[in-house]
Amino acid sequence: MTVDRQPTLEGERLLLRPLRADDWDGLFAVASDPLVWEVHPAHDRWQEPEFRAFFADALAKGGALVVIDKQTGAIIGSTRYQNYREEDGGSIEIGWTFLARSYWGGDYNRELKRLMLAHAFKYVERIHFIVGENNIRSRKAMLKIGGSLDEWMEIREMAGGPVRHVRYTIDRGGFANGTLSRP
Repeated sequence: MTVDRQPTLEGERLLLRPLRADDWDGLFAVASDPLVWEVHPAHDRWQEPEFRAFFADALAKGGALVVIDKQTGAIIGSTRYQNYREEDGGSIEIGWTFLARSYWGGDYNRELKRLMLAHAFKYVERIHFIVGENNIRSRKAMLKIGGSLDEWMEIREMAGGPVRHVRYTIDRGGFANGTLSRP
């Protein structure tokens, strides 16, 4: 069974739908805030040429979703499903996620991840999140949603230099028994 990597998902506050080329203006308005990328390994992604490459990659690879605040209709960020693997019950990666700063620290990331996890667990046994080792904000968020740090590590070239990345995993059972399984 292949994962539907570009579903439309709706929660109480958020609507996630497939990213389209005409989302550029709304999404770049969010991404052009340098503080969004301050602790991210791609800390230069707020610059238009860097974000253009990120946006083009998201469209080309598929699996990208735009995040919309249902109350205002505004684009507030994006996320992706990528790197689906069939072996051992299946796995997929969720990542490349960013939200406007006004949506940090509350229930928006939890709802976003709950919607994405619930959808993906229809198809796979495990979900991975790759995080820059020094991205403390994302690492704390992973712990809040029940991610477990595993032994995997990789060095990736980001913003002109090598950056060590670590991996958090949530399995189907952990999700079903965790706080994110419930709205």
